[in-house]
Formats: sequence, structure tokens, C-alpha cells
Amino acid sequence: MLAAGQTLFAENRVQEAAAKYPALRPAYPALRLHLIGGLQTNKAREAVRLADVIESLDRPALADAIDAAAQRAGRLPRLLIQVNTGREAQKSGIAPEAAEDFIAACRGRFGAALVGLMCVPPAEGDPAPHFAALATLAARHGLSVLSMGMSADFETAIAHGATHVRVGTAIFGHRPAG
Repeated sequence: MLAAGQTLFAENRVQEAAAKYPALRPAYPALRLHLIGGLQTNKAREAVRLADVIESLDRPALADAIDAAAQRAGRLPRLLIQVNTGREAQKSGIAPEAAEDFIAACRGRFGAALVGLMCVPPAEGDPAPHFAALATLAARHGLSVLSMGMSADFETAIAHGATHVRVGTAIFGHRPAG
């Protein structure tokens, strides 16, 4: 994919990104890495060091860890807040009812580095209401980046204003279990 000119990639796990991307960056200086998976606070330091964008900021403790890591590293990746639009217990993301205050707090803390929102709607059901709600929330806060939609629903996400879609499964196939 890099040889074909693709430069924007995303990884779910910090440790997988750490194993792949540092060695690739010298040969591909335009390479951009987004971290899209749930991020543990103890991985914030490495995430800040590696990523150009962290799409899964979803709680105050993680904001604290990212801020501390950015201060140490002298760099702050662009940030997206993940909203759990489906209120699913097994998924990461700030609850929709807490999103307004969290966005405002992160905007105050991170300024222009906070650029957008991300969501992963429930696998079952129509994703359109989730995408519409995220787009409305982003517009209300002046956030221009909407990372929503995956291989199965990216067309619907684009119709609702997605600026980034995650289509790794369509391109690379399903991840091996484990």
C-alpha cells in the first residue's frame, strides 16, 4: 500500500503500531498514523510519541495521561474524542450525555489539537442515526473531522459527513483472532 502511494494508516493497538511504523517513517516521510483503538492510560506516552492522530480520547484520566505525555515529549498529536453513540458497555467512548462537557474541557485543555469526533455505532441496526448525531455534535463545537464508518457502513457515514472512514477489513481482510 505504501508503494502504491497510500500514506494514511490506522492501528487499533499501540504495540502493533510501535512494531511497524518507526522503521517505515524514514523511507516514507509522508506516512501518517492514526491510533483508533481504545487507549489505556499506561500506553499514552508511546501513543503520543508514535501517532499523528489519536482518535480514541474518551475519558478525563486519558486526557490527563495524554497531556502529561505530550508535556514530556514536547509534541501533541491531533486528537479526536470517541463518543459511544450506542451506549454499549463493551465499547470505548464517552457517553453521549457527557460528551458536551468533555468536549469543552478538552478544547480548553488541548486547544486546536482537538480536531474532531469518532464513533463506532452498534453492529446491529441502522448506523445512520449515530452518524447524524455525531455530525450534529461536531458542528455544534466547530470540530471539522468526523471519523465514522467502517467497511460495512462507510457509504452511510460519508453521506452523513464523514471525513475519515476505517476500511481496513475491506482492504486487508479480517484480523486473525487473538
